[in-house]
Amino acid sequence: MPTTLRLGLVYAALYVGSAASTPFMPVWLSEKGLTGAQVGLVLSLPMLFQILTSPALALWADRFRLRRTPIAWLAAGTCAAYLALAGLEGLPALALAWLLAASLYLALPPLIDVIALSRAQAEGFNYGLPRGMGSAAYIGAAIATGALVTAVSVDLALGWMIFAAGLTALCARFLLPPDPAPGPAAAGRSEGGGLEGLKTLVRDPVFLLAVGSAGLIQSAHAFYYAFSALAWKAQGLPENLTGLLWGVGVAVEVAFLWFGARLQRRLGPRNLLIIGGLAGVLRWSLLALSPPLWALVPLQALHALTYSAVFLASIQLAARLSGPQTASAAQLINAALQGGILSGLATLASGPLFDAVGAHGYLAMTGMAAAGLVGALGLYRVRRLQD
Repeated sequence: MPTTLRLGLVYAALYVGSAASTPFMPVWLSEKGLTGAQVGLVLSLPMLFQILTSPALALWADRFRLRRTPIAWLAAGTCAAYLALAGLEGLPALALAWLLAASLYLALPPLIDVIALSRAQAEGFNYGLPRGMGSAAYIGAAIATGALVTAVSVDLALGWMIFAAGLTALCARFLLPPDPAPGPAAAGRSEGGGLEGLKTLVRDPVFLLAVGSAGLIQSAHAFYYAFSALAWKAQGLPENLTGLLWGVGVAVEVAFLWFGARLQRRLGPRNLLIIGGLAGVLRWSLLALSPPLWALVPLQALHALTYSAVFLASIQLAARLSGPQTASAAQLINAALQGGILSGLATLASGPLFDAVGAHGYLAMTGMAAAGLVGALGLYRVRRLQD
């Protein structure tokens, strides 16, 4: 089986689970009796703690002989935590179980990315091909889970998540290539791995500037993820159009990953990051004006730049600014900033913003994207990143 297909199947197994958890876990928690504020707290905890959990999991993952082994264990742990979640009641128990499950899950994509990026470079294929298979699977799974939840019960969403996590564990074990990890011997200080390698990354101002800038631009999606449906509903758009508009965003993401390889190579990661920042400033500024439907479609198409271009730029920059011994840590720190602490804080701030000013809250996201853009421009002075 070709490496691209094997990696694509792993990504697909991973993202069919998030197609259920992202839209329906808030509903499931609400039906458990949690208030809106409590649901927001539960969902934000893994993001806020990711700045601690991701480095710890990176150190743990690098001690294995093969890179796929900790991925399989993390997926199996996620499956077990989801199973535990099904039998729990009350805010403290649900919050702790979700913190464990989501923390383990959030470590999976960057660790798989390390293998995929390495194989793409060694074998000469486009990383976006297998990664795009994951996004395409997300679309299909979101449609399927939506239909099942509507027809039967939201409990089916959790069942889907349990199945997907177990499937991811099996795919990781049997489909991921047996690429070597640094291992226990290389985790010591003398070889630049382990805790010493992690310290090197967090002390590197160029690395922090690169992943921090990408994190600001990426985390500017927080208001959109949390409140676009409500903002469009207040504007008079029906829910079915909201689903279609979200579908446009994911569809252009897949297209950019699959067919934009030549453009991505020509531009390089720094240019991709700047283009993503400029697109973010434009997209969030215009969405703050509650534009009509005809304008929303092209604005949604900008997702290819505000999300996909920034995502690709960030993982490439993290790879360039780290070595083999710190590759996992670099990607996990990168993910922790983008989907972790920055997104968590932006999500927490988005609620009061929406209550106070409605869609004008997008302007705060404009500010975040602009700050990330300024940081991205600073990367042009870095010789280590010459394309």
